[in-house]
Amino acid sequence: MEVMIDTETYWQAVLNRDARLDGTFVYAVSSTGIFCRPSCPSRRPQRTNVRFFAAPGEATQAGFRPCQRCRPTERNAQVTLIQQVCQALDTVEDIAPTLAELGQRFAMSPSHLQRLFTRIVGISPRAYLQARRAGRLREELRTNLDVTTAIYEAGYLSSGRAYEDAPARLGMTPTAYRDGGAGKHVQFATSPTPLGQLLVAATERGVCFVALGDGDESLEQSLSAELPAATRSDDPQLGAWLNAVVAHLEGQSPHLDLPVDVRATAFQEQVWRALRAIPRGETRSYGEIARAVGKPGAAQAVGQACGSNPTALIVPCHRVVRGGGDLGGYRWGIERKRALLAAERSQQPVAE
Repeated sequence: MEVMIDTETYWQAVLNRDARLDGTFVYAVSSTGIFCRPSCPSRRPQRTNVRFFAAPGEATQAGFRPCQRCRPTERNAQVTLIQQVCQALDTVEDIAPTLAELGQRFAMSPSHLQRLFTRIVGISPRAYLQARRAGRLREELRTNLDVTTAIYEAGYLSSGRAYEDAPARLGMTPTAYRDGGAGKHVQFATSPTPLGQLLVAATERGVCFVALGDGDESLEQSLSAELPAATRSDDPQLGAWLNAVVAHLEGQSPHLDLPVDVRATAFQEQVWRALRAIPRGETRSYGEIARAVGKPGAAQAVGQACGSNPTALIVPCHRVVRGGGDLGGYRWGIERKRALLAAERSQQPVAE
């Protein structure tokens, strides 16, 4: 099956021999019967002769042969190498290795390692390690009543560093997170929409929760479950952000670009970033998103990241479908997902 993609973007990648998209798709040339990676050094074909496929197997099934120059059926060596770097960082328990130490271990210069890691993973090695530590800290704080013990068990060398990282990674201090958001104030506002009631909640850093439901009471219960001990208040000053989401649903604002303040693992950050890059009116499969973030075997994990997305519409997880085109699931209801996709494809407001 030929993949549903933004063909113009993929064609530009072929013209530019963009290695960043190797592993995301292959292109096949009808005049030669061969398929290649985007970065293949061979002569560029005529656009009218090109077809795009999500995976080498699909191109093979369509009758094309793999290129002998770029060998598109072989696993990308660079991706494999960076996966090994990630595995090394996952095992760090105390002092983080420097770029020079990582470079020496994996036989590449520190600058090349930094560029390659950032290109494939989407964040720097340092940011990846910080996100992994923050993820461990979240787990420790859920099970360990002693904050200091949780901090050191998560791999931080000092409580000071953990408290420096916490606002960006947890949205609050470690103590407040352990206590379910105690001491954190969340403001929210609601509005009726064609898809039911809409709730938008925010901290001083940005939007932290966007939900669709059948009424204010159930939405406020969802917000309470997200941060059970945070103080909450209905705040009309959130009107600008609330109105932006409503305008998006009404087709008045195709691009919904609001600041967010959410807790996420490194993988969730990658997936949610990829979701925000899907153009309005288009969809991607879970497998395509997995390949886009450099983890082609993680389609199920992508689905879990979509299901845990706390900011509906801002992070458009409704634009992810199953490989065969089936809608799959949606945290806020499958009928809402169907209505959103239909409206976006027609470039019309969501129908009442």
